[in-house]
Amino acid sequence: MILLDTCALIWAVNRDPMSAPALKSIQRATKAGELFLSPVSAWEIGLLASRGRLSFGVPADVYVSRAFSAPGVRIAALSPQIAVRSSSLPGNFHADAADRLLVSTAMLMGLKLVTRDWRILSYGAQGHVSVLPC
Repeated sequence: MILLDTCALIWAVNRDPMSAPALKSIQRATKAGELFLSPVSAWEIGLLASRGRLSFGVPADVYVSRAFSAPGVRIAALSPQIAVRSSSLPGNFHADAADRLLVSTAMLMGLKLVTRDWRILSYGAQGHVSVLPC
């Protein structure tokens, strides 16, 4: 079971280059119905589009709707426990709220977080969260 961070989600949807292990994991998880996306990623995609940092070829809400309703995709609940845990992650983690929420989602749901973010990968290397570089 895996959770895509926002960049991994965008790369997967756009079919951008990703590592072979990440692609295999995404394909396996999709077939098994074990590919999770977080509402946090929907929020980040909306921000990226509204600030003109990324263009998706369609309105952000359409892009998000398509990604989140794709076969094999499950939506990771943004629970109060995840929100609280994000404010007190073990070890030393940076202050980006979206990353904190994604990491705490992966931790509490027992998911491997697929990411290219070096800060999250470093945090995973410290043993705090299971990660897979993409």
